[in-house]
Amino acid sequence: MQRKSKTIKSFSKRFKITKSGKVKKIKQSQNHFNAKATGKATRNKRQDLTLSNSDAKVIKSLIK
Repeated sequence: MQRKSKTIKSFSKRFKITKSGKVKKIKQSQNHFNAKATGKATRNKRQDLTLSNSDAKVIKSLIK
């Protein structure tokens, strides 16, 4: 009998799977030292990143 794989909780908190199956994550370096960053950099940090297909495949296997 095969053992059921557990969800890795740290990955499930950092990555989200969209309805279409894409994997999204939040950009890094958002928490502190943002006063030094330009306004453009701060705005760009608000947008989520979509992972490439090869990376998404690995993340999906760890989340499910």
